[in-house]
Amino acid sequence: MEVILERAIEFDAESIFNIQVRAFKPLLEKYKDYKTNPANETIDKVIARINRPNGGFYKILVNHTFVGAICVFWKEKTTQFWISPMFILPNYQGKGIAQKTLTLIEKMFPQATSWELATILEEERNCYLYEKTGYIQAGLRKKLNDNTTLVYYKKVL
Repeated sequence: MEVILERAIEFDAESIFNIQVRAFKPLLEKYKDYKTNPANETIDKVIARINRPNGGFYKILVNHTFVGAICVFWKEKTTQFWISPMFILPNYQGKGIAQKTLTLIEKMFPQATSWELATILEEERNCYLYEKTGYIQAGLRKKLNDNTTLVYYKKVL
């Protein structure tokens, strides 16, 4: 299975938006985190991420099929990078694509000294993925509602 990351352009916004909604909708229905779940974002937010001067969206292609995306940005004048969001279509999840994506994105930005992200603590598969790829819990947690807690991860290179 070949995984490639390709920089997104504004033309890709609608496709990214549609995949994002499909990927996050099951979590929205499960956790009811309406204010923070990417399934509830607008296409304007996707466009803003694509055009962000200190980052951007990258399409995740598996055997030339567009299956997801990862957004990366960095804090100005630093080498601290942040991932948010990363998503893969449900029928492509659990196949090692996210793990390969994280490896590829880290290689694309060798100047990074750390990577950070947040995920839902109750989603054990997500936490396992990040821990397996070298991320450790940063100690910060944010309760979104009675069912949902965001946990922050960091990987220092």
